[in-house]
Amino acid sequence: MELDVVADIPWMSATQMSERVRHQELSPVDIAASMTQRVKALNPELNAYVTFDEEQIHKDALRLEEMADSEAQQLGPLHGVPFSVKELTAMKGLPATYGYLPLKGTFAKHEAAVVRRLKAAGGLFLGKTNMPEGGYYGGTDGHLYGATHNPWKHGYSAGGSSGGAAAAVAAGLGPLAEGSDGAGSVRIPASMCGVVGMKPTHGLIPQTVLGGRYYTWIYHGPIARTVADAALMLNVMAGPDDEDPTSLPKIDVDFTEEIKKPIGGWRIAWSPDLGLGYVDPEVAAICRSAMDAFEELGAVVQQATPAWDGAEEAMWNGVWLPGFAGQTDLLDWPAMEGQVDENLLEIMRQCRTLNGDDKGRADLYRGQMWNTFREFMSGFDLLVSPTLTSAAFPLEQFAPSWLEGKPLREQILGWLLTYPFNMMTTPSITVPAGFTSEGLPVGLQISGGFHADAKVLRAAAAFESARPWSHKQPSLLEERTV
Repeated sequence: MELDVVADIPWMSATQMSERVRHQELSPVDIAASMTQRVKALNPELNAYVTFDEEQIHKDALRLEEMADSEAQQLGPLHGVPFSVKELTAMKGLPATYGYLPLKGTFAKHEAAVVRRLKAAGGLFLGKTNMPEGGYYGGTDGHLYGATHNPWKHGYSAGGSSGGAAAAVAAGLGPLAEGSDGAGSVRIPASMCGVVGMKPTHGLIPQTVLGGRYYTWIYHGPIARTVADAALMLNVMAGPDDEDPTSLPKIDVDFTEEIKKPIGGWRIAWSPDLGLGYVDPEVAAICRSAMDAFEELGAVVQQATPAWDGAEEAMWNGVWLPGFAGQTDLLDWPAMEGQVDENLLEIMRQCRTLNGDDKGRADLYRGQMWNTFREFMSGFDLLVSPTLTSAAFPLEQFAPSWLEGKPLREQILGWLLTYPFNMMTTPSITVPAGFTSEGLPVGLQISGGFHADAKVLRAAAAFESARPWSHKQPSLLEERTV
């Protein structure tokens, strides 16, 4: 093989890797050798993976190679391509702790639909990735697994709650990662780590993240280094499954083909803050500059923001607290002091004081938000904004510095521009827009209206073609291991 296994394979796209395996230019065994070597070298510093079985990876790679050598074997679209799965997502026989120290030693008894599909497509499972306790905020650390570091700056947050997933992809520890997103938990870390992360339309991917089968705000989503790889992964994960009674019927769309289409003539709304509050001026400037790319591509850009006064309160009372109330039976919460984060204990206390009036008003306002958003999007193809109000910050901070001392609700939600689209159930993707003066990634969020997944991916791919990013690689971790 002409490839330098160590140098080239970790940074190869999933799309390229799949093609080379299909044409027998690259073997799953070589891929496994390169990836396991890199994970062993870098993960002790990064702490992206929390389970990693090198022996099993090589066994799986050998099986996939034997399949690839058989001319009669029809290979799946991810044959030999490494992927990771968030700890929260069920994989039979592997840890299923929700990140809680008191649940250490708990293992899943079944395989989530998305995992079955990634494996059936020929994917090579590398391991499960880190998350905060209960997935409760936009960072990744906790009593059980510890903190995940940002590949671009050690000691800085990788974001969350799919922080291990995004950090792994950004650091070349696998081209594809499954994440889950309840208020931005795919897009937050993807933005902070400089990769692509997508929350699809509700029901497009069957939801098995949490036990509530009728939640309309929690999603599985792909994390990748390129839009084409995210589209490839979405193709595999999408489609109905009776595990999720709200999953959508199969749609006749190939997202890898949709991203090849132009966006000339599209009407794009640019909102610097989504009407949700303060945005760091450097982040705002980077994202505003990125909008020039859409005009170069022939789109018409207009500054406009939906009228969403009260969105944060509606999210907190209508989604956040009710969602965590569903976890109150997992642990003996009053006795958990010192074993879970104090902020999570405070959330559980607030869960117990939430009343029906608060929840009912929040649900009503969420419906009003949909009416507002639907009318707003009738004039636009897309709504684009910064993904977050801040780039990555030091791990010892819970939130950006300007939120210090604010109520917990503001510290958790006040720097996110992601959660309205969980409330809307509509697709939203983050793509790298640039870097701050400190060398920290900034994400641009591209959001669409009703069932506009193909549009969102198409615009993201067009932006990537105009402002490419996948050639940029963090070098800090390699320097630390020399």
